Amino acid sequence: MRPSGRKLVELRPISIETGIMAHAEGSCLIRMGNTHVLCSASIEEKPPAFLRGTGQGWVTAEYGMLPRATHSRNRREAAAGKQSGRTQEIQRLIGRSLRAGVDRLALGERQIVIDCDVIQADGGTRCAAITGGWVALRLAVNKLLAARLVTSDPILDHVAAVSCGIYAGQPVLDLDYAEDSEAGTDGNFVMTGAGRLVEVQMSAEGSAFSRAEMVALLDLAEAGVAQLVEAQKAAVS
Repeated sequence: MRPSGRKLVELRPISIETGIMAHAEGSCLIRMGNTHVLCSASIEEKPPAFLRGTGQGWVTAEYGMLPRATHSRNRREAAAGKQSGRTQEIQRLIGRSLRAGVDRLALGERQIVIDCDVIQADGGTRCAAITGGWVALRLAVNKLLAARLVTSDPILDHVAAVSCGIYAGQPVLDLDYAEDSEAGTDGNFVMTGAGRLVEVQMSAEGSAFSRAEMVALLDLAEAGVAQLVEAQKAAVS
């Protein structure tokens, strides 16, 4: 029995509310159970310096967690004067993941910055940020298309992410914190709407995992991402 009472193959309740931020070109609040992440997309009409003159655009991300997103207060990283290694790793993952679904030539020489701010954390914040970040990106690109600032849609496919792990000896989908903190194996799977893998992060927290267990988690991830893609479609329709 999972602590939440969910079935092994069951996602947490998911909702994606769009138009949360009045001034952002695209925004949403994604809720996956008790993990809530505010995602926004900002269009900058110039690319990073290393892409000037190439005709290509760029998608990047910034990630942060509010001080009381967790059970105890975390000091703001701005007050500490630097980002933690964890924050840097997560925001690079979000940027890489979202770029996998974008034709950067079709985007043209501009940059879209995805900001992901965790309001409440209960496991899977990076996965929620990627899934919600894609919705914010899609809405921002829709505005470029409506204004005829791009001639073809630079979004190639959906991108979404979900966690899976071995909990109490069983492969389970979409770990919450109670499961994540006790899981023998923990994995994050980033996939496209077509089911292609963008990135897989897996590690054994206890005993090593088998090939069969890895395949079982991949199967769960495919099913979970398919459901998340449907939620994305509903949010941007």
